[in-house]
Amino acid sequence: MGSLFRSEEMNLCQIFLQSEAAYACVSELGELGLVQFKDLNPDMNAFQRKFVSEIMRCDEMERKLRYIHKELKKDGMKIPDRDENPKAPAPKEMIDLEATFEKIESELKEVNTNAEALRRNYLELTELKEVLKKTQIFFEEHGRHGIVDDAQHALVHDEGSGFVPITSVQLGFVAGVIPREKVPAFERLLWFANRGNTFLKYDEIDQQLEDPVTGDSISKCVFLIFFQGEQLKARVRKICEGFKATLYPCPETTHERTEMLNGVSTRLEDLNLVLHQTEDHRKRVLMSAQKEIRPWIIKVKKIKAIYHTLNMCNYDVSHNSLIAECWTPVSGLEEIQQALKHGTELSGSTVPSILHRMQTKETPPTYFKTNKFTHVFQAIIDAYGIACYQEVNPAPYAIISFPFLFAVMFGDFGHGFIMFLAGLWMVLTEKKLLAKKSDNEIANMFIGGRYIITMMGLFSIYTGLIYNDIFSKSVNIFQSSWHPNYDFKTLQKEGYSSRVLNPQEHFDNTTGPYPFGIDPIWQASLNKITFNNSLKMKLSVIFGVSQMLLGVLLSFVNHAYFRRPLNIFCEFIPQLIFLVCLFGYLVAVVVYKWIAFNADCTQYAPQLIIQFINMFLLSYTPRDRPANFTGDLYACSRIEPTSINATSQTVFYEYQQPIQIGMVLAALLMIPVMLLVKPLILKARHSSRVKRRDRLYATSQRTLIHNEEQPEQAVTGKNMNINGEEERGVVSHSEGGILGHEEEENIPQFEFGEVFILQAIHTIEYCLGCISHTASYLRLWALSLAHAQLSEVLWSMLFRTGLTMDLPYVGGILIWAIFAAFAGVTVAVLLLMEGLSAFLHTIRLHWVEFNSKFYVGDGYQFAPYSFKHLLDADLDE
Repeated sequence: MGSLFRSEEMNLCQIFLQSEAAYACVSELGELGLVQFKDLNPDMNAFQRKFVSEIMRCDEMERKLRYIHKELKKDGMKIPDRDENPKAPAPKEMIDLEATFEKIESELKEVNTNAEALRRNYLELTELKEVLKKTQIFFEEHGRHGIVDDAQHALVHDEGSGFVPITSVQLGFVAGVIPREKVPAFERLLWFANRGNTFLKYDEIDQQLEDPVTGDSISKCVFLIFFQGEQLKARVRKICEGFKATLYPCPETTHERTEMLNGVSTRLEDLNLVLHQTEDHRKRVLMSAQKEIRPWIIKVKKIKAIYHTLNMCNYDVSHNSLIAECWTPVSGLEEIQQALKHGTELSGSTVPSILHRMQTKETPPTYFKTNKFTHVFQAIIDAYGIACYQEVNPAPYAIISFPFLFAVMFGDFGHGFIMFLAGLWMVLTEKKLLAKKSDNEIANMFIGGRYIITMMGLFSIYTGLIYNDIFSKSVNIFQSSWHPNYDFKTLQKEGYSSRVLNPQEHFDNTTGPYPFGIDPIWQASLNKITFNNSLKMKLSVIFGVSQMLLGVLLSFVNHAYFRRPLNIFCEFIPQLIFLVCLFGYLVAVVVYKWIAFNADCTQYAPQLIIQFINMFLLSYTPRDRPANFTGDLYACSRIEPTSINATSQTVFYEYQQPIQIGMVLAALLMIPVMLLVKPLILKARHSSRVKRRDRLYATSQRTLIHNEEQPEQAVTGKNMNINGEEERGVVSHSEGGILGHEEEENIPQFEFGEVFILQAIHTIEYCLGCISHTASYLRLWALSLAHAQLSEVLWSMLFRTGLTMDLPYVGGILIWAIFAAFAGVTVAVLLLMEGLSAFLHTIRLHWVEFNSKFYVGDGYQFAPYSFKHLLDADLDE
């Protein structure tokens, strides 16, 4: 928890690596994951760096692995999901990997080329077989002469004397296949281009054909075209070529067609056997690659990451070494030393690697050690802004405050229990869920937030018990403190929400309040909403002011740690006084009202909103003293109820007026303190440094003039006084002059107007923010009320109808029927939509209302060089 409260202490280190050991040492640092390297060659492009050839080799290996992976996916083979973390191979092993990938790629390409050629040949033979079969069927159904006669009567005629004799006409035909979707256009073009002098017959191929390249199924038709003359034959062939129809030779006699069909069938059987053998060989190659592709991908990624990191180093030619600069956490220096030592041993180098800690004024990165439970809370804070280096981290407080404030808005025992079970299921099955690596972003968000969902459900169970709210109903666990005539049986007979509960008349003070949570009797009262609103609104203000006060106190922790006393006295103390005097006082008055006013004098309790407004208006009306009362005026239990004018009463405790005036004056005085004191002090400091610099500069000038007048003494560094004695200090004055020039360069430029405007913005933001943020916390009350009312409306619309029916059997069937609708709306609306709304409002309260009091959040994340994110088998395109 110490490292989560404040970021890890970081060091800028310099690493000296021998060339032969650099690869192994960087590999070990990547396995460790505690080093963030700096790019020492920012002005060099990628092609000017030392190891560009190795990175290009890695890119080529990744290309080949992508090709193998693509072939695996084409056959429906998945990469085995195993928890493997192979070590980065040595540079010499890259040659073996390249040879292996080259062999597999060339073999797959050869197999694919052969398989494509075989499939194309198989498709052509299949089409030829279908052409022969369909042609044979055509001629068998109509006969050779019957088809010719039909074609002759359709095509050949004499314009003057009728038909030409049949014996004088010789018809030819062509056969082929064409895609089915092109048949209508093909038929129309044949008719118009040949002026109706062709005769077309076609039939669809029943067998599903497969494209040899893509493997998609295609539908084709067999066609026969009859024509007369070579001119029409050439025209028909051109039309077929334009439509990419395939023409096949088709003998004219039945005997020749039968012999060709038998030969084609035999060739198809042989070709089918060869295709199966080719596919088996391809599968064997892919299966052997499937077993090793995951470690191959990880190894290539690690090699590439190592060379990318080595390219960020400087190369010292004289010492044949690489020099790297990196940020490291102080707590991990020993582990880094061990990793460097192990890398040197693996490389066989005799020269050890050196880790040197450097002094720098650069701002280190922010690094928090988190686990799978705290990671989600840290991620919520990081989404607002990365913490400055060693700034107080809001995440430890958000672990409790985030689910608690969510539960205040979501408080329902039943809904919280469902949410808790859902989160608990995801926690218990997290390994299985994470191993699936789903592409569904929403599902991944829920799985990533499984711990916070469980916490929110658990806290909602608690607040649901406090509100005594279970699916909009209450449970009477303990005995109610109200009189017997207000029990549930009586209310059920008279009808729910039929009574107004008056604590002065019907509350039993002898038994005391309900032991835990809200008395369930309020669920059946007319003034239930009034009571709940008053309670939840005051609780919202208390929680809000408490969290803002915690934020202001944490700002003191930051100022004290970074040794900024000016901020403590000019910002923290005025902010604390301003918040406590106004809104801390409001919380104190709320608690005092709860304690001081009991059931006997609730009608005389003051309106706190009016009291708070009158506090700023300095408007006070003295409390009327009863004529027959001589005791303590402010003891509520001793006041005669009939002797006080409640409408004119504004002072309800002793010394209220001077205390409130003092609070207002103290708060108002803090505004000019926050606005003016810090800029004026900074201006005075700057003026003092400038005067000191000018004084030192004038002294140095006088010393230089004196040395020019007495060069010998200036050379010796001695100054003789009038008595001939040596005076020391000339050199020191001169040095002071030089220091004065250096100081002149180091004094930052100071713009009082800019500093004043910035301070004014912070002051206005804080003062107005205290008011607006306090009002913003009322969302706790508003969303809690909305959730309770939605739950009650859902119950009344669905279950109440079945429960109040006179026919119990029909009501039971109706309840059984509408339970699915009730469960679906409960999950979709009350759990998901209302839960998301409460979650977003809780994020707003933490980001704006809480973090703005102390959290700067302008740091940058520690991004260590690590192999952990390379353990997935995905390859970037």
